[in-house]
Amino acid sequence: MGRRNKAYHKDLHQQAYERLTSMQAFGESRKEAKANGTDKDKIFSFSTYQSYWKHTKYFIKYIKEHHPECTTLKSARKYVNEWLQGGVDRGLSAWTVGVQRSAMGKLYGISPDDEDFFKAPKKERENIKRSRGDRDKHFSKTNNDGLIKFCQGTGLRRKELEELRGKDLVTREQIEAELSQLESRPAEELTPADTKRLEMLQDALLFPEGYFTHVRNGKGGRERLSPIIGPNAGQIIERILNTPAEEKVWQHVHKSADIHGYRAEYATVIYKANAREIKDIPYDRVNKGTGHRYQSEVYTCRKDESGRKLDKAAMLVCSKALGHNRIDVVANNYIRDL
Repeated sequence: MGRRNKAYHKDLHQQAYERLTSMQAFGESRKEAKANGTDKDKIFSFSTYQSYWKHTKYFIKYIKEHHPECTTLKSARKYVNEWLQGGVDRGLSAWTVGVQRSAMGKLYGISPDDEDFFKAPKKERENIKRSRGDRDKHFSKTNNDGLIKFCQGTGLRRKELEELRGKDLVTREQIEAELSQLESRPAEELTPADTKRLEMLQDALLFPEGYFTHVRNGKGGRERLSPIIGPNAGQIIERILNTPAEEKVWQHVHKSADIHGYRAEYATVIYKANAREIKDIPYDRVNKGTGHRYQSEVYTCRKDESGRKLDKAAMLVCSKALGHNRIDVVANNYIRDL
């Protein structure tokens, strides 16, 4: 019988790596996992896994430098709040600290509402604008004019932009033809994949535009068709058309480009194109408590935008173009300067 080598042990890096990789559940249903209570031990998106692993490595580096006596994840657990607070003290944005907190929560199985868990600073819209704008210090808008116009007209995320290929231009006629074919089939013959495809095509026809970018693998693995909009649509379409099917439309995306800012401009244009005047939205519901009528189709913003009202229907259309499924994300992070 072999004798175990007691001198051997896994270092913190290996322990954390094995912990996070054991949670990989790419492609599984988050909704089903929540229903059966297993979602806390799973990571459903590869991009989320990459982000958590990146910040976990920062934490491990901190432990090795400041608490070298900790050789196990269990012993390092008590320094999580200290590390997160250090990020705040160094001036990290509320969003970065929030991601780091989520990574630690996943690594250690800490509930977000645990009273003893570090309380991340609030995320304010004004901080998004400031932090994004700082990137332009090392970014020439003149030299990157084509990239800026492309982003403003497509609303793609950085990763989506980097992965876009010549074959990913889709016309309205193509969408209508495929939609007609799917809708002509009996519902019982449609596979789950067919049904999902059908929904995506129907969402695309919410927009009047004639050309769309096909995002094959967006955030959370979601697929979508986003309309190409604005005065530079012709230039954008021409660039994609002139790119061979399997080649990338953009071989290089400048690291200092304010992709989120351009995406917000795209979202705001779409919202404005679809939004009704708030006063024209009917008072269609009655509050059971007060008996007062209210507008169920009006979204009231909170926090630093408290009191501002938005059209929920237009927000939903906007979220479809961006690849989100929650209208509050659109309100809090994208729609600006109304």
